[in-house]
This record gives sequence, C-alpha cells and structure tokens, in this order.
Amino acid sequence: MPKPVLAIVGRPNVGKSSFFNRLIGEQVAIVEDQPGTTRDRIYGDTEWNGVVFTVIDTGGMVLGGMAEPGSGPEGEVTEEEVMRRTREQAETAIEEADVILFMVDAKTGLTASDNEIAEVLRTSKKPVIVAANKADSEERRLNAVEFYALGLGDPIPVSSKHSINTGDLLDQVVAAFPKEQADEEPEEQKVRIALVGRPNVGKSRLLNAILGQERVIVSDIPGTTRDAIDTHFEYIEGEGEEAVTYDVTLIDTAGIRRRGRIDPGIERYSVIRTLRAIQRADVVLLVIDATEGITAQDTHIAGYVLEESKGIVLVVNKWDLVEKDSNTIYDYTAHLRQELNFIPYVTFTFISAKYGQRVNKVLPAAMTVAKERTKRVSTGQLNKLVKEAVDAHPPASKPGKWVKFYYATQADIKPPTFVFFTNDAEAVHFSYKRYLENQLRGAFGFEGTPIKLIFRTRQHSE
Repeated sequence: MPKPVLAIVGRPNVGKSSFFNRLIGEQVAIVEDQPGTTRDRIYGDTEWNGVVFTVIDTGGMVLGGMAEPGSGPEGEVTEEEVMRRTREQAETAIEEADVILFMVDAKTGLTASDNEIAEVLRTSKKPVIVAANKADSEERRLNAVEFYALGLGDPIPVSSKHSINTGDLLDQVVAAFPKEQADEEPEEQKVRIALVGRPNVGKSRLLNAILGQERVIVSDIPGTTRDAIDTHFEYIEGEGEEAVTYDVTLIDTAGIRRRGRIDPGIERYSVIRTLRAIQRADVVLLVIDATEGITAQDTHIAGYVLEESKGIVLVVNKWDLVEKDSNTIYDYTAHLRQELNFIPYVTFTFISAKYGQRVNKVLPAAMTVAKERTKRVSTGQLNKLVKEAVDAHPPASKPGKWVKFYYATQADIKPPTFVFFTNDAEAVHFSYKRYLENQLRGAFGFEGTPIKLIFRTRQHSE
C-alpha cells in the first residue's frame, strides 16, 4: 500500500509553504540528502497518529486571465506563462493527491480567487479540507465562518506560524485518507513488480515482450497509481507436484523525464507517480538505455528504491546497439557497480527488448529477488554465523568496555530484518555493521534486496 498523498493548494501568499515546512519539520524541505545520491524533492513525508503520508507543496493558483502556452520576446518567459505553468503544476498535484488541503487566508478574507479555486476542487471529486490560515486572533477565528460560502464543508481556523489548531486539522486529514484493504490471498504468493525508468528506454516494449512470453493472462485493470496500468497474471515455477503458482502484478509507469527537457514542475509530479509505484512493489525493474549508460536520473530512481527498502533488478536495455569486445560486459558492469555503490547488492540483466534477446531472463530475475526478500534464517544458523564473524574480526572497543554480542534473531521479512542484542548498541561502529551485513549476504545470499540490521542494548543475564 503506497503512502497516501496530501496536496496543499490555494492562491498565492496564504501560507502554504510555511505550513508545508511545519509538517515536514524543515525550513528547506525541497532538498534531501540520501546515502550515495542527492536529489531534489518538492514533497516530503510526515507522520500523524501513526500514519505516514506524503505532502506536496504547490505554487499559488491564479485562474483568471490565463495565457496560452508560449514565451515573450527572445524566448523570455512572461509572467502570464509562469502563472499558467504554476496552475498546471497545482492541477497535477490535485490529480495525484488522495486528500486536498485548500488553504485560504483568514486575515484577508474570502476572495474571488478562492471561489474560482473551490470550483476546480469540486470537480476533482477528492476529499477537500478547508484551512483558514493566519487565524492568529479570536476575531480572525470567528471571521473564518465566511469560508462556509465555498461549499466545501467546515473551514478549520489555523495558524501555521503559531501552530494553532494544526492537530485538529491533521486529525481530519488522516481520517479522510483511503483505508488499506487486507489481501485475502497469502502474501507469500503475491508478487508486485514495477517497471520504472526514463522515457524511451524501452519499458513498454519490455512489458509487451514479457507478457507475450507468459501464460494465463488474467486481466488488465487500472492501477491505484494514476497513469499506471496493473497487469495481473499467474507465474508458474517448477513442474508437476513441485510447481508453485504466484499471483504476479506488473505495474507499468510513465517515464521520468530528464531535467531541462520539460516544463518546470512537471518532473516533480512524475516523480510522485513513480514513487507510489515503487511503494506498492516488492521488486523494481529499473530499465536504462545501454547506449546512454546510467544517468543522474537513474541513480535518483535507485535512491527511491533504496529509501523504500524494495528489491531491485537493473535491466540494461538496447544492449544490441552497444559495440562489444570480450571485455565489454565486464567493464560495463564494473562501471554500473561504481555508479550504484550505495546499493551493492543490485543484480543486472542485459537485454534487447526490440529483438527479444534475453527478455526471458528478466521475470525469473525479479522472482528470484522477490523470494530472497521472504527468506528466513533460523536463529541457530544466524547465531553460529555471528559468533564466527565476531571471533574472526572482533568489533572495535574502548579500553575497559568491550562490545559483546549476546545473540541475534530475524524479526521480519520484506525486507529481511535482523535484530542484534549487545551490551552497548551505540558502540557498534557503522563499518562493523557493514561487515556483519556482508557476512550475512555471503552466507545466505539476499540477492537484489536490502536487509535491515537493528542493534539493541540488553543487559546479559548470567
């Protein structure tokens, strides 16, 4: 189930960005550093009452007197063009959102622009919550009743600056989010695979090639992610009595375009679409163009996959167009691993979707990663490995206070999660955690999937 999305909309200067920053807890919430990759974000995640959700900040909507697409003299972007683009960005955010927070200004009062925006929101058929911001005094809170005239329900007087009534507002937001529906089938038999990547790398051709080779197509139905189609089919592994049937969902997504080749702002919402597809998936097929190599945008997407703790297979398409010698694939793989050093467990497949070369390897690779994500290690095996690893390479310790490992256990799957009990969890260095992860992977595999290591302090009872 992807995180629900809240879009904050309204006319300019009503306090949308201030409220966004308060929710996210950062003054500059559009930039975030991730291990191994840096990417721009115009959205952020927050949590209220145990519900984690994504918040989108939008530019001020001005609906009257909108200009046609175009630029001024010598390619100069006119003020009207900026207004048009800002409106398009906000409308895209509305389309992507599960709930819309319509922010108005209690200090200025109801305006014609508020009424125009309300008309747009009524046609969206999304839950809309009206927040009358800047209600810093009792008089303004009482005057907020005039926003009932918008016909969008009870306005909530708030002050993002002084955090007045924001809790009540967030209670209503969380209550309006769609409820997760439980799956009736065993989760182990369901595998969701998302195809993501930039435009024109061959995702659609690959999807068609995969489906053309598979059997028992069940149905094509609209997915819960906009601009994505979920294709359901049965995948049968093995033969006879040993055969296992999986319910596979392929999630196709629109490509994320490169910066500079699109109108400003469109990129940000294609990222939202792709992120929601990744959140729904167990395994992500990141498709790249072999002739262009891995780009910054590809590493950005890989960063999203890492952040969501999903399995990943890097599909290098158009391999038929690459001039090759005996070392090409080894050199190419080494370069990819260097660029994706923050996910060293990633697996690769080199294909030509156009000519069907090695396309039959893609789905088995994804299914292998999916099974690795559900792998369980017995407590006995795990503790034997930990003891051998610690004996071979003891953790660095301060004089007089040695780090001791008592025992370990696997706590969860999807992704595999291990808990280590020590006498001082904070003293376990990052490099030693990486060492233990490498030992786990060397012994048990976990191909293509992240694994989580949790360290807890516990007093050892003799």
